[in-house]
Amino acid sequence: MNLNPDQVSGYVTKFIDVLVDYSPKLISAFIILFVGIYAIRLINRIITKVMVQRNLDPTLTKFLSDILIWALRILLFVTFISKLGIETSSFVAILGAMGLAVGLSLQGSLSNFAGGMLIIVFKPFKVGDTIEAQGVIATVVEIQIFVTKMLTGNNQTVFIPNGALSNGTIINYSMQGERRADLTFSISYDSDIKKAKDILLDVLNKNPKVLKKPAPEVFVKNLSASSIDFAVRPWAKNVNYGAVFAETLENCKTALDEAGISIQPYTIQK
Repeated sequence: MNLNPDQVSGYVTKFIDVLVDYSPKLISAFIILFVGIYAIRLINRIITKVMVQRNLDPTLTKFLSDILIWALRILLFVTFISKLGIETSSFVAILGAMGLAVGLSLQGSLSNFAGGMLIIVFKPFKVGDTIEAQGVIATVVEIQIFVTKMLTGNNQTVFIPNGALSNGTIINYSMQGERRADLTFSISYDSDIKKAKDILLDVLNKNPKVLKKPAPEVFVKNLSASSIDFAVRPWAKNVNYGAVFAETLENCKTALDEAGISIQPYTIQK
């Protein structure tokens, strides 16, 4: 197609007129965009600082901060395109349809997201706690939006979906700060009950890791068909629980052997 100089001049003149007419909207839209980006960063810093000063959980602080940033970004984008003169009603409808489609396809992920919110808000455990859930005993390393990251005693990393975690039974071994070890020692009927009880209690009292309050307990738990069963229950700080459990087993066995008291196999009574 051949264009003569008059046509080219007309197109240029029309383009300049449109640009002049549209430039106020364009300039104002980009001013809103840049000011909005700066304002979002400022608001995020202020809100984060306030939450930190109020000693909110770090996981909750980051979670709320991320939600706030994305909500403000979406609002800024809609305002920006609206200022450019683009019809936003159809855009919002498309965005809503996309959200519905994504929601239906990610029902499991949304369940985990909701579970993460419940864990963060109601705090059945926190980072650093040792818990038992979904058949796993481990220490909580990080509470993420969709999963909780945990570390087992043999240094294995476990990720448990928050949906299953929030809907299941959780045993928190760290929440109370102290824990009781429940052990059973069985001796023969020929043995002296009082002597055996004194020996077991003496072992507990001599262990510096065993707490004095609550006081350790030793008592006859059961008279089975072939043995007298003693319940041995020392209390310890969570950090010392494993050591107290192992030391109590070893020291009680050694003390009973030295006293000539034989240990019988323990049988669970049904």
